[in-house]
Amino acid sequence: MTDEKRKTSQSRYGITIPFEGIPLSDQPNLYRELEELGYTDLWSAEADSTDAFVPLALAATSTKHIRLGTAVVPAYTRGPGLLACQVDAISELAIDRFVFGIGTSSNVIVSKWNNIEFKEPYRKVRDTVNFLRKALSGEKVRETYDTFEVDGFKLGRNRGFGAPPRVIPPIYIAALRPQMLRLAGRLGDGAILNWLGAADVEQVKKEVLTGSKGQDRDLVARIFVIPNAEESQARAIGRMAIAAYLNVEVYKQFHIWLGRDEILKDMWELWQSGDRKKALEAIPDEVVDDLIIHGSYDECRNHVMRYVRAGITTPVLAIIPVGVDHVEAIKNMAPNS
Repeated sequence: MTDEKRKTSQSRYGITIPFEGIPLSDQPNLYRELEELGYTDLWSAEADSTDAFVPLALAATSTKHIRLGTAVVPAYTRGPGLLACQVDAISELAIDRFVFGIGTSSNVIVSKWNNIEFKEPYRKVRDTVNFLRKALSGEKVRETYDTFEVDGFKLGRNRGFGAPPRVIPPIYIAALRPQMLRLAGRLGDGAILNWLGAADVEQVKKEVLTGSKGQDRDLVARIFVIPNAEESQARAIGRMAIAAYLNVEVYKQFHIWLGRDEILKDMWELWQSGDRKKALEAIPDEVVDDLIIHGSYDECRNHVMRYVRAGITTPVLAIIPVGVDHVEAIKNMAPNS
């Protein structure tokens, strides 16, 4: 085993589920195999595909040790009581293995797709986390928060004689800019990061530690990987992914804060004008190479380790298969490969 592979195997090493192109009913066997290949974490997402909880329910009943997390569930798209019920149910299925990740999501998902007003995101996440800590303890909640009110909610499920006591799972907060990053450090058990390069980790981590007053926090980062693809093809796919995300306002502001305002200025202006083709062409190679990992399998694993050395404690791969079988790519990117 090379030094780089040894370092990877000694840290947490996760992957995003569910996998595209594979029926949900066929995925549990693959989840079991991922444990054997050295993956320590499975993290679901929630946008326009599956919800965040169903894939984790499948994983909870098909694996024994792997950690399961949501990255992320939007704070807006469920009522607080229903959200507490879902978090509690997965916690029971995956006792001491579940991490609940919550975030604002974006105006596109919340407002355009779900017809919910996207307002006061900082307060909404803060209030939801405070509510969940009370509700998941089994306490009856009757409280007026800044962004919603709960009148008498109490988890009613009786888990039966001999069942383990109800445990509040770790709650992680997805964050991009300083205020939310500090909230993740202060109120969360960890922070969930997205769409950043390895060189950006130091700037982001500093804000989390400011919020936590220097206390260590688990830093989870979703990292996009196009393994074993021809360079020009990987960059072309990477440009499309970058344009799709970084033209959403929350991600645009994140990258302005990170210092990419000048290098991405032309892309944003062209996209706004409606010239999508030229907007893609305006994304420099260096931005693609920072935000999208590509190259051979060994090169990709070594790039993941740059994030770990910078301070990411849980890298979570989001594999984009280009010219390779998805399952083959998942296995070849495993730390024990």
